[in-house]
Amino acid sequence: MNKIDTSSHRVLPSKQERHILFGSVEPGPKTKPTKKEEMADLQNTKKDFLFDIKEVGISNVKYPIVVQSAIAPITQPTIGTFKLTAEVDRTSKGTNMSRFLEQIERSNSNGFQVDFSSLLHFSEGLKTRLEQEHVAVEVSFPWFYERTGPSSGRVGLNNAEAAIKVDYTDMDHVTFHATLTAYVTTLCPCSKEISEYSAHSQRGKVTMEIAFTDDFEDQEIDWKEALLHAAESNASAMIHPVLKRTDEKYVTETAYENPRFVEDIVRLVAADLYDLPYIKQFKVTCENEESIHLHDAIATIEFDKDTDR
Repeated sequence: MNKIDTSSHRVLPSKQERHILFGSVEPGPKTKPTKKEEMADLQNTKKDFLFDIKEVGISNVKYPIVVQSAIAPITQPTIGTFKLTAEVDRTSKGTNMSRFLEQIERSNSNGFQVDFSSLLHFSEGLKTRLEQEHVAVEVSFPWFYERTGPSSGRVGLNNAEAAIKVDYTDMDHVTFHATLTAYVTTLCPCSKEISEYSAHSQRGKVTMEIAFTDDFEDQEIDWKEALLHAAESNASAMIHPVLKRTDEKYVTETAYENPRFVEDIVRLVAADLYDLPYIKQFKVTCENEESIHLHDAIATIEFDKDTDR
């Protein structure tokens, strides 16, 4: 048996020889067409494929975007996560996935602006490119906003998780949706009530999913700021990135003065969303990361203004 030399000094084979060592082989004969117009297009096959498909497309696509905000920083370059889909009827095999990405690239000439107006224009172009009856465009992104210490005035950046979605058939059949998840402080009313002193508090996650009225695109308003205010103004206290001692005293006392169950939070936020004339449907969820339990507490409200329930 030959002994393999594993000494520290070695002479390596060439890169080509190394590739062969690890399994590479010579290219085989190629007989299929290389020109696009001569290649088979399976996705455009027309037959009875049994069922319509509600959504087919691409998801988890990361792309640089620009977000405008009514709260500083006003212009925010950030990263968007895209989900782009289309309906496919039962007579079509599928869709052309590359066209989704081509449409994103086409929209990036001056930075991909993410707002409802630009996504509506994007949806029109995507529908034309795909030659389908309906498309949906959804983008989620981190949204940053300045938060000032209530006593010290020290400024820092908080962030919330935002998403917008356009469902588009034509200009007479288009809907706008948005989601915002913000973090707040909640203080337990029961703990405050039964204890001689103190009360436990926790971080609450408030998620608001909304559908806008048909004329919303024409309204000059930052929905992100409005939803953030709905969450923060109804909590026990706001969360601040920078807190000095004077701020901490203020926040602690404010939370003690405004105890909230998760049930309280969702009802109060729902009331604020109900008052906003450009929202027609909403779902509000509050989830508390309990500080004295291993479980979380959660509550949800869904409401449709058209049906009043």
